[in-house]
Amino acid sequence: MINNKAQGFTLIEVMVVVAIIGILATIVYPTYQESVRKARRAEGRAALMQLMQQEERYYSQNTSYIGFSSASSDANEVKFKWFSGDSAPASSYEISAAACSDDVIQNCVLLTAQPGTSNVNKGHTDTACGNLMLSSTGAKTASGNATNCWQ
Repeated sequence: MINNKAQGFTLIEVMVVVAIIGILATIVYPTYQESVRKARRAEGRAALMQLMQQEERYYSQNTSYIGFSSASSDANEVKFKWFSGDSAPASSYEISAAACSDDVIQNCVLLTAQPGTSNVNKGHTDTACGNLMLSSTGAKTASGNATNCWQ
């Protein structure tokens, strides 16, 4: 007796599997992107906290805070890391320090972490929180509309 029944998958079965994978991908991918964004935001917050500690040590030795940026060339300014990660290209935020808007650098410093600049990973964007900011007064703010940027 000859069995003429072919073995394998029909085109309809393959198309159903592809459709299911497509539906799952459209649900899961945005959640994955938000998780990555939150992890990078945590990197930026941690870098700001670490740099504020360094600013406080500098203040205790010099009775003044110091401003810095990626373009700094002063010997004291270049001691401060201006990127959030282990290296500039792998970092998500570029960090700078300047005087608080209502005070001078000797009394108050504002650290700002800007996401995805040309000096760090340009692919990182954070439209919800925008720039993360930490001042020596303890104020933790963000330039975006989200309310949970520091959580």
